[in-house]
Amino acid sequence: MIDVRDLKKEYTDEETPTRALRGVTFTINKGEFVSIMGPSGSGKSTLLQILSFLDRPTGGSYTFQNKGIEEMTDQELAHTRNKDMGFVFQSFNLLSRLTVYDNVEIPLLYSDILPAKRRTLIEEAVRSVGLEEKLHTEAGKLSGGQKQRVAIARALVTDPNVIFADEPTGNLDSESGLQIMEILASLHAKGRTVLLVTHETQTAEFADRVIRMKDGRVESDTMITERVSRGPLK
Repeated sequence: MIDVRDLKKEYTDEETPTRALRGVTFTINKGEFVSIMGPSGSGKSTLLQILSFLDRPTGGSYTFQNKGIEEMTDQELAHTRNKDMGFVFQSFNLLSRLTVYDNVEIPLLYSDILPAKRRTLIEEAVRSVGLEEKLHTEAGKLSGGQKQRVAIARALVTDPNVIFADEPTGNLDSESGLQIMEILASLHAKGRTVLLVTHETQTAEFADRVIRMKDGRVESDTMITERVSRGPLK
């Protein structure tokens, strides 16, 4: 599904170049649950932006579902992003005065899906995260854990091929964080491809594989063979 080869990204600020990615190579297959870890400045956020079509690399190649992004126009990237990718962010990115229903509907507004079908998809997505009783509640009245579940429902509503989760437990207490990770793990168990960016080891180990970044490079790429005890995330 995702193949990056010698991926590079360089920013120039006042003529001073910053090499955020220095030749990153890996493959992620359909149905994998992969965590990307690394300290601040390691390149993991830049990598996520490129993988999710928010930025383009300055070197190397990125192939998504057998198509190189250098072959795609900005319009094609935007269409693929809306259709094939779902996103869960640390800050939730919900509109607080809109209801759960309306927030989950937002990705569908850019599709050609008819309103009657939209309702079915929205209700199914909200039910999958256990918030059906909050369907018509304003997002601003929900707890942090509930907001993140709404964000996951919004990510699911277009039936994406891959879910990108960027520090999804970063603004949550340990119990709520555990619930969110269990939801992501259950989605993976049903065949979803999940790519998680986190700095928390216990969160990362919900995945089957951990890619560790350092100084813009892949420091290690390992499979998780033994699970830690899944108590509340610390």
